[in-house]
Amino acid sequence: MTRMSASEAFVETLVAYGVRNVFGIVGSAYMDALDLFPTAGIRFIPTVHEQGAAHMADGYARASGRTGVCIGQNGPGITNFVTAIAAAYWAHTPVVAITPETGSTTIGLGGFQETEQLPIFSKITKYQAHVTGPARMAELTGRAFDMAQAERGPTQVNIPRDFFYGEVDVEIPTPRIIRRGPGDSESLDEAAAILAEARFPVILAGGGVIFADATEATVALAELLEAPVVNSYLHNDSFPASHPLWCGPLGYQGSKAAMKLIRDADVVLALGTRLGPFGTLPQHGLDYWPKDAKIIQIDSDHRVLGLVKPVSVAVCGDARAAAVALNERLANRELACRANADERRARIAAEKEAWESELTSWQAEKDPWSQKVAEGSARLHPRQVLRALEKALPGDAMVSTDIGNICSVSNSYLRFERAPSFFAAMSFGNCGYAFPAIIGAKVAAPERPAVAYVGDGAWAMSFGEILTCVRERIPVTAVVFNNEQWGAEKKNQVDFYGTRFVGVDLENPSFAEIARAMGAEGVRIEALGDVGEALEAACAAQKDGKTTVLEIMVTRELGDPFRRDALKKPHRLLEKYKHTNAA
Repeated sequence: MTRMSASEAFVETLVAYGVRNVFGIVGSAYMDALDLFPTAGIRFIPTVHEQGAAHMADGYARASGRTGVCIGQNGPGITNFVTAIAAAYWAHTPVVAITPETGSTTIGLGGFQETEQLPIFSKITKYQAHVTGPARMAELTGRAFDMAQAERGPTQVNIPRDFFYGEVDVEIPTPRIIRRGPGDSESLDEAAAILAEARFPVILAGGGVIFADATEATVALAELLEAPVVNSYLHNDSFPASHPLWCGPLGYQGSKAAMKLIRDADVVLALGTRLGPFGTLPQHGLDYWPKDAKIIQIDSDHRVLGLVKPVSVAVCGDARAAAVALNERLANRELACRANADERRARIAAEKEAWESELTSWQAEKDPWSQKVAEGSARLHPRQVLRALEKALPGDAMVSTDIGNICSVSNSYLRFERAPSFFAAMSFGNCGYAFPAIIGAKVAAPERPAVAYVGDGAWAMSFGEILTCVRERIPVTAVVFNNEQWGAEKKNQVDFYGTRFVGVDLENPSFAEIARAMGAEGVRIEALGDVGEALEAACAAQKDGKTTVLEIMVTRELGDPFRRDALKKPHRLLEKYKHTNAA
């Protein structure tokens, strides 16, 4: 036990858990601890908005594997975390939200910047610690870090602001290491038996493959089975795209090759994925989820096993350990899938070639609305832009994508060789995610090019963090698709509401000029031939500490809607609400 102040106990715990960076906005509620950060070797990165700070902590954690940390002023500063913490929850990101609270002696009196901060986060965190006194500061802070890693998600440390003061006798906790195993032997034996008899096995590689650093083990298993590998939705980096067995992502705007191959599977090995409902929705007119296949689901969270899809075998285990265990069980067995391996490899190559050819020829959207708005426009077709960006991306680039129409279409064009490289908003689907998330990723991996794909609507929510990049010298590249609309929602109004537009059209200033005014580089792109060169130059400029905004002027073409299954044609009872389609 060592005698120290409560603030020292808090900071010493951060140091013990390897915290090197904390994102947030300065506040009096934790200033006594903040004063110690520089001496402790902790970089405080002041952001423009607390939501941006929590997204940066998310991106940092996903890029590094370490726990991301954000902190803010009690009350309004903390409530600004909510959206980003919810995003981290559905992305399974280990983030610790430090939430200083109003003083313990004035709680409930309606004081300045007071609100109940635990209920707000109760459904979007894996664990909540409320520090009940200075003596428990280190203990509960350490537990929040342990739980963030053990439960793969955000946690909260709620600290009444007066508890940063006072002297305590304290033992600084040591990080708890959780080692995950492959799962139950009997379940693994059963899974191996099913795989050995499979004629057309398909591996679905999910986020758990990335979290567990299981790419190598997954490649070995795929090669043993000669099985096509598809990525789960928005985990395009879960298997190397250059591998001949890689087939692309499932889900919204995913790969037709992946969908056609998994549709014919007799066994699906879902490795490290919860099989979320949005990630297996029909797409491109394909209802591809196999109806009669046996499903083997492996995930470290027992709560998701069999939750969305019925499974034949459920294995609660680590993706890497389970893949290694299956390799060992199958290595010396006779495998039915080896008999037709040449045929399957030829089928994989043919489906991939057909999809790549279709993507190359798919230069513009084909629906009547998109054709009408693009006709005669001097702006660029979004798909042509995405193809050009794909070709120009550096091989080791990290990419984040926001929610929105063009960013979602990019799912077809983003391919990676290593993990982690792809950071999407995941199931929470909030706007304003991509830019701050890639800033956090850049802090974690400053040697790698960092690129955010953002639509103009989401950009308006997040471009203030350009100031963070400039002030803190965190160089990234933002690709802003400017089509002056909320495209995803506009598509719904085209398809279901007779092209009657409410709230979807935007008038934008020059985002390139704004970037320059804020101290970054800004480039407006109006010619397709300039896209790749501009991206290459912007990524190169990161080595010189420069943040660049590439404002790409694109047409108002629209891809398929997010949720065709969730909308219906309007039914109006009152005469005055019955519209024609002439709008």
